[in-house]
Amino acid sequence: MPQVLILGGQGRIGQSVAADLLQHTEASLVLTGRSLHYPWEHPRVQWLSLELADQAALTRAISASQLVIHCAGPFRYRDLRVLRTCIAHGVNYLDVSDDRSFTQKALQERSAAETAGITAVVNTGVFPGISNNMVRLGVEQLDAPDQIHLSYVVVGSGGAGVTVMRTTFLGLQHPFQTWQNGQWQTTRPYTDREIVDFPSPYGRSAVYWFDMPEAFTLPEAFPVQTVITKFGSIPDFYNHLTWMAARSPASIMQRPDTIEFLAKVSHQMTALTDRATGIGVAMRAAVQGRKQGRPATYVTTFAHPNTAIAAGHGTGSIAQMLLSKRLQQPGVWSVEQVFPTDLFEQTLNERDLKLQQGWL
Repeated sequence: MPQVLILGGQGRIGQSVAADLLQHTEASLVLTGRSLHYPWEHPRVQWLSLELADQAALTRAISASQLVIHCAGPFRYRDLRVLRTCIAHGVNYLDVSDDRSFTQKALQERSAAETAGITAVVNTGVFPGISNNMVRLGVEQLDAPDQIHLSYVVVGSGGAGVTVMRTTFLGLQHPFQTWQNGQWQTTRPYTDREIVDFPSPYGRSAVYWFDMPEAFTLPEAFPVQTVITKFGSIPDFYNHLTWMAARSPASIMQRPDTIEFLAKVSHQMTALTDRATGIGVAMRAAVQGRKQGRPATYVTTFAHPNTAIAAGHGTGSIAQMLLSKRLQQPGVWSVEQVFPTDLFEQTLNERDLKLQQGWL
């Protein structure tokens, strides 16, 4: 029976990944957290107190496993010690990172992972994760893809805690690089408001430019001229609050006490509204290009009532294929580079997850 180590396994996403693996694999699981407690019990689950800074303990846990799933974010503050330890000990690796700088550093370990013979996939989850394969599916429908437009909307907090909100407010202060018209351009976060049609019950919702790893992994994976990544919140008044935070003077927004205040207030607000709105997620991937010599657009949409559970399904799907050895490609890869559409669709069906797709 293979052993899977889930770092950050006591968090919402870590527990969602564990629940998916218990349902769809026979693996035994070791779930870690900084303090030892037992949120629930299962005969195939062990709980382990582990600090990532304790290299000796981390090495022992990784070397005893066949797969490591890194859910201990926020990844803005993480280094590559987990991935490099997996490479050193020949252990396959997944993470749920959503940070550009972490992803860029991780992908630079590709040749080392190839030499070690391990498959490492970054940015698994829901967005990034399932969203990447939605794009791949659309690209494969076209003879010549030209533009990718990815939109995400999260209801309320989406299940995120104060730490995630803190890093979100920090990210609003930094312009980022986007691939537009065949060249890299600097884009300000939370600009260019756009109304997008998402699946029911989310409907027409506002989205804005947002820095996601897909903004640079998709141009590497596919021969397109433009990649747009936009994000928004439901209810819409959260978008207006975020827009105002993105426009506030850097002298104010870069102060730690300001970020802490905004994160805590936002968390308290969403804790109230989540009861009425839920914590769901919806995504839309529109790929434009040419089909049989004519302009064409293929659109794929997805919705789920719980963002963390959806992320668990996304990561769990790839973990399932790694454990069954149906997915083996040594190196460090983004999801769209390594997870084929047939396996993606198979794992969605096994989890009763539905995509809406078709020509626009």
